[in-house]
Amino acid sequence: MTHLWVRAEQRPNEDRVGLTPEGAKALIAAGLRVTIEESSVRCIALDGYKNAGCEIAAENSWPEAPLDAIIFGLKELPEDGTPLPHKHIMFGHAFKGQHSGRALLERFKAGVGTLFDLEYLVAENGRRVAAFGYWAGFAGAAVTLKSWTAQQRGEICPTVGAFRGKEALLAELKSELDATGTPRPTAIVIGALGRVGTGASDLMTEMGMAVTKWDMAETASGGPFPEILEHDIFINCILAGPQTPVFVPLEAKTAERKLTAIGDVACDPDSDYNPVPVYNKATSWAEPALRVAEDPVLDVMAIDNLPSMLPVESSHDYAGQLLPSLLTLTDLKSGVWARAEATFNQHMKDL
Repeated sequence: MTHLWVRAEQRPNEDRVGLTPEGAKALIAAGLRVTIEESSVRCIALDGYKNAGCEIAAENSWPEAPLDAIIFGLKELPEDGTPLPHKHIMFGHAFKGQHSGRALLERFKAGVGTLFDLEYLVAENGRRVAAFGYWAGFAGAAVTLKSWTAQQRGEICPTVGAFRGKEALLAELKSELDATGTPRPTAIVIGALGRVGTGASDLMTEMGMAVTKWDMAETASGGPFPEILEHDIFINCILAGPQTPVFVPLEAKTAERKLTAIGDVACDPDSDYNPVPVYNKATSWAEPALRVAEDPVLDVMAIDNLPSMLPVESSHDYAGQLLPSLLTLTDLKSGVWARAEATFNQHMKDL
């Protein structure tokens, strides 16, 4: 019997989960065994999973799970260097030249385990079967806008946290914008036709902002793109890759510009293909903005778990998208899982 083990998230400020009680009930009805760990932070209560028929395990007990269990989580594992003998479903951030990714792959090599990277679960047409993109864009635009409002107060963006829901976030943000006493800032979104860009554009439109929306056609020239510097805010929603152009070059720090706040929602600062090389490290909920220039000021927001600021909405959205693929876990030799394993094996050859 295929055994899916849903682990508790161990990263700070990570309340999301990739399986709802309703989804767990559907998996059990389809003949899968489902274990869910207790969690002190998960945004969905444990009782729902108990009522769905899940087995319950202690928080963070997944290393002792049966070797045939498939361990399912969202964000990173603790970086303790231990071998990984299980099959894991998670965002590994290890296939695009990330310098920290090699260490993770070495752990899978040592344990003879397998990584089914959630970013590389794709349909036959190459499109991802599930993504948090919309809520990443929505929350990323919100925090970038908070960075801009903080600048109007002569400050840098203070600590941010999770919100009860979308309406609470919008109300807080509108109040901060109104308090500046200035016209709404202008923004440009690159990747505006995708899920991430749609979320970012929707957030700023709700705030009454003028948004310039660019996608592949507008960036096909490869740059440079002086138009970006003519907006108050720039939101990057393009995942970095070998063909990704540079949107904001290093020299923009000292250039004449209107741009003062960047939201790098894609957030790949340690990638060789970083399209926003004015910064080189992710930001956090405690310190959401990194000031990379003073005259004129330029702040970068690059939080890499943005959807967890709206954990309930993003969990239900993502889990609903992913469930059809989870229902096919009984056959790992074809379809989405076979494609993901082939991607993993290809990168393991490069170690």
